[in-house]
Amino acid sequence: MIRIGRGEINNVNYVPSHSTERIILKSLMDDPLIYSYQSVGELEFEITLRKNIIESSKAMDQGQAEFEVFAHSRCNPKYWNRTITGGFSLRGDVLPSEAIQDIYLNSSLYGFECATAMLIVYYHAVLNTIGDQHFNRLFRGLYLYSWHSDSDLRLQTVDTDHLIPGDVVYFRNPDVSPETRWWQGENAVVLEDGRFFGHGIGITSAEQIIESLNRHRRPGSRRSAFMIRTITRPHFKYLARVTSMREDNVHKPQNPVIHHDDPSIPTDKYQYFLIMHLLNK
Repeated sequence: MIRIGRGEINNVNYVPSHSTERIILKSLMDDPLIYSYQSVGELEFEITLRKNIIESSKAMDQGQAEFEVFAHSRCNPKYWNRTITGGFSLRGDVLPSEAIQDIYLNSSLYGFECATAMLIVYYHAVLNTIGDQHFNRLFRGLYLYSWHSDSDLRLQTVDTDHLIPGDVVYFRNPDVSPETRWWQGENAVVLEDGRFFGHGIGITSAEQIIESLNRHRRPGSRRSAFMIRTITRPHFKYLARVTSMREDNVHKPQNPVIHHDDPSIPTDKYQYFLIMHLLNK
């Protein structure tokens, strides 16, 4: 359900038929959760960003970036410094927008695991939504590692069975073989046609992702991989507002980076690592 101010939107006809935008809008309207916006512009921002998340996923799928665990990750040293833990730290002499674009333009130089891939998709989609100037203002000092994200993304997790195109879901493999730990799960973007994009697996159905994970279980396992109910999404309304309202804030707070060397983990596991780190400080 969609509310703008005190009114509800019940008509999808103001967006083109058979478009990704209409599919996203209808999915928002059909969700039993209430999505409230201060203006039509906020709603349109979310629809556009969701569409761009889908487009950035497809562009990554068409590229040559490979799946790699942290120990074997690689990046273009012209834009990023690879850390000893396998993360990518933005060089101080390049613009964030150019560095993110380079992952797509020179994709063969890059290798990363699937959680990092989701953050790259987010940043690329946000860049294509708000433009270079706003992106470079908001996302200075980028660091790509697992689910660590810039505080302006304000990643949210929601427990739901209602998937909206542009959401990120997680397929868990509870009996993964210890010899292929990177097959413990797959982070994947929900596409507009009901399929999913997962880095390393590509664009495919939920059933095929589960089948791929099941091929990497412990010998004798009878437990199948499955999609968990927790989905991840950026804070669309916050991004819409901060893009148009906030002045430069060089000293904005950032979450600490939790280096864990555990590939292909879901958002909630990274959040657990973060909480434990903060509790033990």
